[in-house]
Amino acid sequence: MHVAHLHLTDFRSYPHVELELDPGITALVGPNGQGKTNLVEAIGYVATLGSHRVPTDAALIRAGCSRAVVGTKVVREPEPGRPRATVVEVEITPGKANRGRINGGSPVRARDVLGILHTVLFAPEDLALVKGDPDGRRRFLDALLVQRAPRLAAVVADYERVLRQRSALLKSAGAAARARQGADLRTLDVWDGKLAQLGARLVVERRALVRELAPLVATAYEQVSAGQGVARTTYRASLEDTVAEAGHDDTASPELVEAQLLDAMGRLRPKEIERGVCLVGPHRDDLVLTLADLPAKGYASHGESWSFALALRLASWHVLTASGPQGGPDDEPVLILDDVFAELDARRRERLAELVAPARQVLITAAVAQDVPEPLAGGRVDVMGGEVARVL
Repeated sequence: MHVAHLHLTDFRSYPHVELELDPGITALVGPNGQGKTNLVEAIGYVATLGSHRVPTDAALIRAGCSRAVVGTKVVREPEPGRPRATVVEVEITPGKANRGRINGGSPVRARDVLGILHTVLFAPEDLALVKGDPDGRRRFLDALLVQRAPRLAAVVADYERVLRQRSALLKSAGAAARARQGADLRTLDVWDGKLAQLGARLVVERRALVRELAPLVATAYEQVSAGQGVARTTYRASLEDTVAEAGHDDTASPELVEAQLLDAMGRLRPKEIERGVCLVGPHRDDLVLTLADLPAKGYASHGESWSFALALRLASWHVLTASGPQGGPDDEPVLILDDVFAELDARRRERLAELVAPARQVLITAAVAQDVPEPLAGGRVDVMGGEVARVL
């Protein structure tokens, strides 16, 4: 697949943009602060309904405007010589439910457009996948899960909603206990069941994804780092610390995990009420990254951390490619490299360029054309002062 056209209305710094794109490699070149990242951020938003830069949508709306519209024309070629285009639009309205539109049809839920476009985006923020908190790694897994199986967007959203409800009840119960007042915990039992059911499905899906990612990450790390160390990825569920029989069974069924979560919540309830937080569930799990049998966080050098982050993204690209209907070039996600080369040393820069150059479509942002490695020479778009111009 590839993005053939991008159009924006009141997105970030742009009142309006129309940009034609070709398959292959395109570099968006311009000084920092001119809007290059805004363009690739918009393409990534259509694929994931989220930004790699900010956690909420409010910052995506141009100052003084009430909404933004992001649209892409996505081209697939399921049969040679017979391209098929799909126009996808997302209307972003803070404080309201975002809406989508497919091929100019009636508005649909935003999440109904998921799966039409797949992207894998490399950015300086990726270093936090290795050096940052577990929350970022959990978001990485969930975003990849949703791109691969859009139906899981509802599971993730429902789990977060139930988690907020149960946390609020725990805080209320804790306040009542401190005031020496009785608390009716029957409602909490209901939310325990919902949290365990949704949480079990999320844990099982994440475990399966990590099993698929692990060998791909190891191979990608070896390629990027030229064989310097062995990278390992494992999924650690919080229930493993609270339920002895949970162990490290990465193939446990949803029913078994649900029972384990219910058991853990029952035994931890006094502590949860005292602290007012949910102490077990996928919101407390982690993607554990190790390098040469040591935790990557805290032990890996800056260069090793970058190699690990790049390996996670390259492995994601392979997972999404393999999960498509054909499992071939037409299912390849669009690769986006947002100001990455300026962060890498020469060796890693060249290795990454060689690995991504054969992809169906690669979009690169760079402050100067010289930052783009030779293997990625291709088309160019100049971005300056909010103006976007293709260089012929």
